[in-house]
Amino acid sequence: MTLRDITILTGASRGMGLAMARQLLSPSRHLLCISRGTHEALAAEAQRLNAPLTQWAQDLNDTTGAAQRLQAWLANLDANALRSATLINNAGMIPRIGPLDACPPEELSAALRVGLEAPMQLTAAFLRATGAWVATGWQGPRKVLNISSGLGRHALAAQAPYCAAKAGMDHFTRCCALDEAQRPHGARLVSLAPGVIDTDMQVHLRAGDPAEFPDLQRFVELQRQGQLTPPDTAATRVLAWLDRPDFGAQPVADVRD
Repeated sequence: MTLRDITILTGASRGMGLAMARQLLSPSRHLLCISRGTHEALAAEAQRLNAPLTQWAQDLNDTTGAAQRLQAWLANLDANALRSATLINNAGMIPRIGPLDACPPEELSAALRVGLEAPMQLTAAFLRATGAWVATGWQGPRKVLNISSGLGRHALAAQAPYCAAKAGMDHFTRCCALDEAQRPHGARLVSLAPGVIDTDMQVHLRAGDPAEFPDLQRFVELQRQGQLTPPDTAATRVLAWLDRPDFGAQPVADVRD
């Protein structure tokens, strides 16, 4: 029997997420992409490569629904046909730029749900489902890669919700890594900052109101000086981190390390 890897990737419809999805397509890997919408070009590329691809149009604001759906999907897989299992939590969102008290309550809640609660719920579902495989004797590697940000480690005015979500992602990764280290064949987890990438997030930040975003010029200069990493390059670096033999030894890391 030819064993297959499975990879679950959120936020795969654009930017670095879409670049990662394209690079992950392989006949030997079943890729599950979870995004707000499906991507026709990605499906066509998967068909051309004979690469198994499943796409879910799933709103990650529904954190419990997304987690339950993932756990049920994993429970229906034949673990004996799988070589490894990986979850990449890449989805996130930036609410309105400005001080916390200027952020609409619904945008604040959505930023925390998508950026922190959804990764926690999906990680819990992934660990629960794949842990059941381990209990029956499966010993393939299990990995969780959380895409964090330098803004989770360095405060930025006018971006409290996003910074808080990424800081929370870093810390829950540390906690889960400690839990998994106590378990036989525990999963390995890393919260990885991918560097400064030329994505819609940067466009959003550069469009901020200077009166409410004191660091605006910093992001304008990053683009002007050519310091933004193209999504394809960033995706390659992030996925290379997954293949490191010491993946998980440092639960919170930066791709530039």
